Amino acid sequence: MEEKRSARKRIVLTGGGTAGHVTPNIALMPELKKRGYRVFYIGSYAGMEKDMIEATGTRYFGIATGKFRRYLDLKNLSDPFRVLKGLSEAKKYLKKIRPDVVFSKGGYVAVPVVLAAKRLGIPVVIHESDMTPGLANKLCIPSASRVCCNFPETVKLLPEGKAVLTGSPIRAELFAGDKEAGLAFCGFTSEKPVILVIGGSLGSVAVNKAVRAVLPQLLEDFQVIHLCGKGNLAPELEGRPGYAQYEFISEQLPDLMAAADLMISRAGANAICEILALHKPNILIPLPAAASRGDQLDNAESFRKQGFSYVLQEEEITPEVLLTAVKDVYDDRAEYTAAMAGAGQTDSIRIIADLLDQCVGR
Repeated sequence: MEEKRSARKRIVLTGGGTAGHVTPNIALMPELKKRGYRVFYIGSYAGMEKDMIEATGTRYFGIATGKFRRYLDLKNLSDPFRVLKGLSEAKKYLKKIRPDVVFSKGGYVAVPVVLAAKRLGIPVVIHESDMTPGLANKLCIPSASRVCCNFPETVKLLPEGKAVLTGSPIRAELFAGDKEAGLAFCGFTSEKPVILVIGGSLGSVAVNKAVRAVLPQLLEDFQVIHLCGKGNLAPELEGRPGYAQYEFISEQLPDLMAAADLMISRAGANAICEILALHKPNILIPLPAAASRGDQLDNAESFRKQGFSYVLQEEEITPEVLLTAVKDVYDDRAEYTAAMAGAGQTDSIRIIADLLDQCVGR
């Protein structure tokens, strides 16, 4: 039986496949609820987004998904049928929920939801994290009322009148980090500045190797927090003074970021938007084109041009190059911080929520 509709506004959030397609949705939820929305989520049957969203207490609906590939694969023969099934399921759930608006963070799971919303006359707002839209969002953009983005360059790549430069929704807890708590968690002192290295799980080996190759020199002037990814701990470095390594950190991450004076990171869109929001001087090492569609290279170049980041190409890194970059960024940290503070992208949640309200009220 169809659920009885309340007088409150309703919104369906969608997106999945990676944490970067989910955490911005989670960051939006408190503001949406404050504005009177009932929040629902449509994702894949058992993707990583399911556990992340259900942990927030949000009602979750799973649909079939198929991946969109630019390369030859036998699954290209079967996945279109999964997409069609997902489209049918998404349409059924949207009819049941009857949302006033849909917000999509992208990923292949979002395509059936956006297309179903278009067919049902439900307005859709999309967020594109990377400088150049991915394939899933390219398929969804014609069905969207507005497209939010993180980079000035992206506006020129989108249909006229749809693009809005918003920045990325950032989790409120990241702004509440405690520097002293972060230092204490790592067993560090306040006598030396701190470098936070976020290698992550994807493509982390090159970053980890580069940092560990110059660790003795770094520890002469800095303390190093190293988030190196699952299975990438170096047992021989355990207990080394001034060096703390972890596979992954969740609860204490805001404190570690607060403790950081400089960050070294890949150039995934959500990671660098968090760095921007926190105004952290940084060195970006984007995934090379051979390991991605080139989105991180574009993201990093945009941040370099805007004066937010120092960029190193993975294939060019030597111990001398990395040490020079660290010294240069730390010496010029005030300039990087000032550039990021002037970016005007720290109010993304309000801007996006206003766009959603506009869609509901039209």
